[in-house]
Amino acid sequence: MSLLKRSYQTPMVNPHELESRWVLLDAEGKILGRLAVQIATLLRGKNRPFFTPQVECGDQVIVVNASKVVVTGKKSEQKLYRRHSGYPGGFREVSYERMAVKHPERIIEHAVRGMLPKTPLGRQIFRRLHVYAGPLHPHKAQNVKVISQVI
Repeated sequence: MSLLKRSYQTPMVNPHELESRWVLLDAEGKILGRLAVQIATLLRGKNRPFFTPQVECGDQVIVVNASKVVVTGKKSEQKLYRRHSGYPGGFREVSYERMAVKHPERIIEHAVRGMLPKTPLGRQIFRRLHVYAGPLHPHKAQNVKVISQVI
């Protein structure tokens, strides 16, 4: 008695066959975490039918109005961004309020980076994210598809 074999295989995508799309998201009035999930999904390519985990098959994502992103609860007063240089006394903390004033694009970048793989592929995928504090961006030449809804 032989075991039944499946007659289909999971399709694997060749990186050279992929064409990258450009997607524009407006962060004005959007909740930070929900927006970051959508950005990470688009960057990784998980919304496409031919998603392959070991291949960069996502889109180029442009985020505008990063300075107008919203956080819920008391996060605006309590959230801290921490880093360490690796040297003695190299610990630094920056509050959300100060980061929102000085570098609002880093808030979205930090949230998205935490949702991507911590591998060379994750770093390569992260380079496809372009965040701007205001409504203008320098990517007018690409055919940019505007996405208005957060998943």
